Amino acid sequence: MTSATAPTPPSAEGADGDLARLSLNTATTKALTLAEAVDAAVRAGLPAVGLWRDRVQEAGVEKAARLVADAGLRVSSLCRGGFLTAADDAGIAAALEDNRAAIVEAATLGTRELVFVVGGLPAATAPGGPAAPYPADVDPARDLVATRQRVADRIADLVPFAQEHDVRLVLEPLHPMFAADRAVISTLGQALDLAAPFPPGTVGVVVDTYHVWWDPDLERQVARAGAEGRIASYQVCDWSLPLAADALLSRGYMGDGYVDFASITRWVAAAGYTGDVEVEIFNQGIWDQPADDVVATVAERYRRHVLPFL
Repeated sequence: MTSATAPTPPSAEGADGDLARLSLNTATTKALTLAEAVDAAVRAGLPAVGLWRDRVQEAGVEKAARLVADAGLRVSSLCRGGFLTAADDAGIAAALEDNRAAIVEAATLGTRELVFVVGGLPAATAPGGPAAPYPADVDPARDLVATRQRVADRIADLVPFAQEHDVRLVLEPLHPMFAADRAVISTLGQALDLAAPFPPGTVGVVVDTYHVWWDPDLERQVARAGAEGRIASYQVCDWSLPLAADALLSRGYMGDGYVDFASITRWVAAAGYTGDVEVEIFNQGIWDQPADDVVATVAERYRRHVLPFL
């Protein structure tokens, strides 16, 4: 049964069959409510949505699950868990509590894939914020090695709970410019090393073109991820210049920047990945465009720059 505002999605066998793996990540249409984003995806003939927790929580988790299911869509992933780098007991407890809640949300929404942004250094006052002042000549809050070890420890803490709920923790390496404040894991190889102690059905990785396109070892690490059965998501958008004042908002439509989608998509396909392809764009100019225009452009650029190489 479809929702009152959304038409029945077209069959993947019909004219829109070439969109059968395309998923709209709701970050791309940030101004829309969850219901509005779902309707936009349906109108464009997309079969899936990648959800962010803020919109899910705004709607209510149970209602969000019904909205997506009634529209005939699937949830390709939930974003985000993570921020696991706290060094104090209260911070560790809060992170574990929030991530357990995220695991339950993912299970309720019907997706196995919970994307993790692992968190930056404790010296970061906030994502995108200034560094805390040095308290002394040596500051543990700037210790990358110790911070990465805490990420490993927290993943180990969360794995049993994730297994109980049949949810996979999906580690996302972020571009090195975000290492200070958002993710101390910068390469796909680092993410795979963190995942290695755990079953691939419980800890996987996401290949996000914006974050990994620059990596000289990317082809080998994508092949490794495929051989280990750990590719849980493929996210695409472009690296655009000049960087925005907030570098987080420098993503663009595929084809507007510097990413070699043909090569990376071929590598992901050769690695055996057959799941959804999410378009996740943070860009104020794109957020300010009419949603139907945005989703239509997403579909057109996917057809041109990604689909031929899957």
